[in-house]
Amino acid sequence: MRLNKLLLLTIFVLMGLGAFAQSSMNIWAGTELDKNVKLTPYLAAGDNNIAVIVCPGGSYFWLDRKTEGIGVAEWLQANGISAFVLEYRVGGVPAFITHYRLISRGNRFPDMLQDVHRSLQLVRENAEQYGIDPVRVGVMGFSAGGHLAGMSGEFFDTDVLSQIGIKPAVSLRPDFIAPIYPVVSFVDKSTHKRSRRGILGEGHSISRVMKDSLSLEKHVRADMPPVFLMNCVDDPIVKYRNSELLDSALTAKGVPHKYIQYQTGGHGFGATPHKTTNEAIGWREEFLNWVKSLF
Repeated sequence: MRLNKLLLLTIFVLMGLGAFAQSSMNIWAGTELDKNVKLTPYLAAGDNNIAVIVCPGGSYFWLDRKTEGIGVAEWLQANGISAFVLEYRVGGVPAFITHYRLISRGNRFPDMLQDVHRSLQLVRENAEQYGIDPVRVGVMGFSAGGHLAGMSGEFFDTDVLSQIGIKPAVSLRPDFIAPIYPVVSFVDKSTHKRSRRGILGEGHSISRVMKDSLSLEKHVRADMPPVFLMNCVDDPIVKYRNSELLDSALTAKGVPHKYIQYQTGGHGFGATPHKTTNEAIGWREEFLNWVKSLF
């Protein structure tokens, strides 16, 4: 009887922890920015864990919350890595269908960079509460979210939070980044034009200067965090040359990185085996081995 009571108590405690681990927060609550951007923790058991901020894809117009958000976070959590799914600001379906951002700003750059910077700030400031190591926090993104992960690794000292009165006391440089089948270039012939329009807006907002400014291959820096990069040659959405451009730029700058190119696998599969090939889903084990080897 005593053993059964102990077992029930353990179950209730674990249920409570699970509920806490998946309660969302608004990263802009208590600030002057009147936005509701959700960050949802999926905390792994134990303390001093590696943490990953997960950025789903969606062409900077929408977010694949299920496959590239929740599914990825649950996989990381099950493998001892705490995950935080970031529902960063995007253009939205109305902006995709219409061109209303010609007359109204809507969501566009640097909104999503502000969101990822704010998330890094909050995760590091609350590291003890979350049971994570504040110097083992990375950013992983998929497709357009991979582009955002890339920006977090290149533009970590771009002062986009001070514009809204926030001056973090912690570093905004991720300890590693993982762009997965990412959008990379906005100037090359391999450009994913929908994502470019999603992040930049309409008309004259898509200027040559802005396209250059946000093309990841043009802004690789030697002091970037280590990079895990993966894509598939048969990707029907984001041309595989995007990742090759980034790999070449990282190599030229001497940035520690691992690049894996699979022949088959497609796009948009996140960490879900039945949405890709047996070949491409191997990225999960490769990433786990890589990130644990960093520390």
